[in-house]
Amino acid sequence: METENLLKMTEIDKRFPGVHALKKVSFQLKTGEVHALLGENGAGKSTLMNILGGVFPADSGRIEIKGKPVSIEKVSDAQKHGVAVIHQELVLVPHMTIAENVFMGREPKTRWGTVDTAFMEREAERMIRRVGLELPACTIVGSLSVAQQQMVEIAKALSLKANILVMDEPTSSLTEKEVQVLFQIVNRLKKEGVGIIYISHRMSELFEITDRITVMRDGMYIETKLTKETDTDELVALMVGRKLENYYTRNYRKPGKVTLEVRNLGDRYKLKNISFLAREGEILGFSGLIGAGRSELMQAIVGLEPYTEGTVLISGKEQKGHSYQDTLKQGLAFVPEDRKKQGLILINSVAFNLTITVLKEFIHGVAVSQKKEEGIAERSIENLRIKVSGHNQIAGNLSGGNQQKILIGKWLATNPKILIVDEPTRGVDVGAKADIYAIIDGLAAKGITIIMVSSDLNEIMNMCDRVIVMKNGRITGEVSREELSQERIMQYATDEGGKTDHV
Repeated sequence: METENLLKMTEIDKRFPGVHALKKVSFQLKTGEVHALLGENGAGKSTLMNILGGVFPADSGRIEIKGKPVSIEKVSDAQKHGVAVIHQELVLVPHMTIAENVFMGREPKTRWGTVDTAFMEREAERMIRRVGLELPACTIVGSLSVAQQQMVEIAKALSLKANILVMDEPTSSLTEKEVQVLFQIVNRLKKEGVGIIYISHRMSELFEITDRITVMRDGMYIETKLTKETDTDELVALMVGRKLENYYTRNYRKPGKVTLEVRNLGDRYKLKNISFLAREGEILGFSGLIGAGRSELMQAIVGLEPYTEGTVLISGKEQKGHSYQDTLKQGLAFVPEDRKKQGLILINSVAFNLTITVLKEFIHGVAVSQKKEEGIAERSIENLRIKVSGHNQIAGNLSGGNQQKILIGKWLATNPKILIVDEPTRGVDVGAKADIYAIIDGLAAKGITIIMVSSDLNEIMNMCDRVIVMKNGRITGEVSREELSQERIMQYATDEGGKTDHV
């Protein structure tokens, strides 16, 4: 017998000023099913889930839960009907305990009217055990890892007796090992009859964990596929409305002269005896598990963090006591992994963000050449295919993919010889990923040295000339393009030892 519909959303329509965000979208979720919601940034996924979660109401349409029509106007309505949303940005209070977070806003009381802490901790522990977290409920949440905090969020949802769970990019900050723990919990919840709506840009995850996949595009429902009856190419074509002939754009060439040399670099905390070379026109990948030290290494190389031993040479010139401004002058630019916290000023315009690194090109004393500023911004918008209504549009109103292109454009404006990109496609959709891969390949074709730090093994294997693997602040191996495989990379990422001399 076919599993019953747990949730049915029919012809959901939503408009915001100037935007028709959802156009008669329908979606169904079965009991004990993991159903992926897939689409480019701006496709309407978040809007649909915000309506389900009670963040704002639909303009029209119908929602049924367990066959009965329901009205969801606010978050408490959603919770009352067994709907819980775990957002990508966790909303726990770090200085409070696990129990206090789980029961926040609905603390149980004793008969004397005080908070029943003992009952709260006992129930919270029962909930966190259900998701595999073996910790006292009195533990302060701020002391937990991101993965553990995510388990607390799931436990909080279950304590609300949620039978519909929305998970938005749940693995974006998890290691491979933590992802597998999360998947075990998801499978356990499936067996208990919980329906899970799973939002992710990581295709490999969808094929591992989901039963069905619904694709949205431009605020519309496109199609629902059984996961076992589709593939990446079909899903990408449904998402972008066309077949992407070259998802990974890479034209391999013989690398040129050495542009960056790192010798025996180390610091007091993480990095130990790191040496490698990078060459003109090559894409050198850095892989490893989260916490391996890749980002710390890049920040040390560019002068954002100090190192206590070793040498960095740019185009043969040793960098002594260098700052980021020094390395910029030498032609090295760095695109950080967190575009919101480290990269962009989201309340400012696209033009402001694209030109902030080259102010001297259009500001002389107190004189500002608006024409030159706009020219720089317009060239970047055109060259990087940034989708904007105009260069004065606020950067924070754009999709993640377009924000990422702005971040890359911001540093390309400095005309670097060496470009380090840390997680260049994290949190962006497949269409934007394809564009970013083409941009990176085009830069390498111009002779720019690209160093790509990425946790996406498919990205690393399809884009890099060679890959250096790190673990615990050390280089444990190097793999040539001819020898690249996930197994080889993961062996170096999880094993101690390996090569430490890289030329």
